[in-house]
Formats: sequence, C-alpha cells, structure tokens
Amino acid sequence: MPSRVHQVIDTHGSLVFPGVYDPLSAKIAEQTGFPLAFVSGYAVAATLLGEPDLGLLTQTEIIERARQICRAVSIPILVDADTGYGNALNVVRTVTELVGAGAAGCFLEDQQWPKRCGHMDGKRVVDRQEYLDKIGAAVEARGEADFFVVARTDAVAAVGLDEALARVDAARAAGADATFVEAPGSLAELVEVGRLAPKPTVANMVEQGRTPVLPQAQLAEMGFTLILYPVTGLYASAHALTTAYGHLREQGTSAGSDDRLMAFDTFNDLIGVDEKYALARKWSTEKD
Repeated sequence: MPSRVHQVIDTHGSLVFPGVYDPLSAKIAEQTGFPLAFVSGYAVAATLLGEPDLGLLTQTEIIERARQICRAVSIPILVDADTGYGNALNVVRTVTELVGAGAAGCFLEDQQWPKRCGHMDGKRVVDRQEYLDKIGAAVEARGEADFFVVARTDAVAAVGLDEALARVDAARAAGADATFVEAPGSLAELVEVGRLAPKPTVANMVEQGRTPVLPQAQLAEMGFTLILYPVTGLYASAHALTTAYGHLREQGTSAGSDDRLMAFDTFNDLIGVDEKYALARKWSTEKD
C-alpha cells in the first residue's frame, strides 16, 4: 500500500506545503487545508531554543517536538532529521524514534556535523559513500513502516551541482523515496535540478534565501513535485508578534489592534475547547 505521503502526491500532483514548529502552527496548517506539513529544524531551533540553525538542536529535542506535533494533527508530517545526528547507527535510531513518534517521513542530509541552515555560508558535506550509507540505513530501519525518506544534499554549495545531482541519483537508487537538492543559487541551477533530479523532487522556497522563490505552476512545469515553504509561518509569526508587542508596549493597551488579533472564540475553536468540554461532561460525575 502506498505511504501517506505517496497518497498525498498521487492525489495532488505538484504540492505546496508549509513548515511548522509546534502543535499550534501544525493545527493552523491543517485547518487552513494543507494535506501535508514539515517540521522545520530551523524553525524549531528558533522557537524551542531561541537559537539559529547551526547544529544546536539535538536528536531528542526534534523527536519530542515531532511527537507533540504528530499527536495534534491528522495530516502526515515530515520531519527535518538533519544529518541523522551522527553516523549510520545514529540514523537507525533517529528513524526508529520518528516512526514511533508518528512521523510520516523525514529529510536526511549529507552535511558534516555540526550542520547549518542550507541557505547559510560555510556548509561542508561528508563523502558520498558515507551519505549513501546513511540513506541505506534509514531505508532499512523503517522496515515495513509507513515512512517516506527524502534524500537531501547540500553539495551544490560545498562541491558543485554535478556532484549534488550524482548524490541524489545514487540516493534514489539506494531506496530514498524523494530527492532534494538544497539551495540552487540561480534560476539556471534550479531549472537543471528540476530537469535532472530523480522524481519526486523538492523545491525549497526560503524567502530572501539563495534560491529564487517562484510560483507553484512554474515550479511544477520545471519538474518539482514537493514545493516546501519551511519558514513562511515562522517569519509571519515573528513579524506579527513584533507588531503586536510593539503596539502594546507603546500604547499600554491592545485596544486599537483588534484587526491584528484572532478573536477569543475563534482561537478556542482552533485549539478544540468545545471538544474538551464535551469530553469532560462525558466522564464527569457532575452532569448538566
């Protein structure tokens, strides 16, 4: 039977999906209508630690955050597993733990540890065979579980486009379900990735990042299936909080900013207050 992610791809074809970083952002993604979401390591590092994506987030922290998110929503969740947090043995544990957490799959990359955001400077990658061993370990570790492995390479910046394409070709042959060449630095490179990377393949749209941000239709025509916006929600949330807190600090009240706030009842609907009231009444000895 096809995996949950394969089913989403088969249903939607080219698909735009967002990055999330906690149960609330995942609930909003689900209620907005997205059939798939991605736990962004960049966003979790920022919101859980208040730190940049420079390899500071640990395996246990991302797995626990993934578990919380997967429990909160019913849509399939892909998780940023960075490098697998060590060698192939660490990859086995990471995949096993993510399967147990309810994740629908992961992104697994070839950077040297400590890794860094794909759109930052100074990236280095491991040898190709070490990367392929990790991909093979991830595929074997999932066994018969419903778990979608995306092979990511950062070799464009560290080595070159030809090496990046060779790596994802080999990773697909090793059993990865999808490929992801991170941070093409120009439209010409993005076109080549869309044309040559094994399908399905990811386009990573980071606002003001290294890669041109293009419309879904254009990316689909170029050959991309999974079109990820990993930090759109994070940046929008940070901007909204800065605006709201700035107003509150300057005015001494939230009055006058109602148009920028979600209503009390609307927010309670989002987090399921009525459902919890109903459950409490069902099991309470104090009936209405």
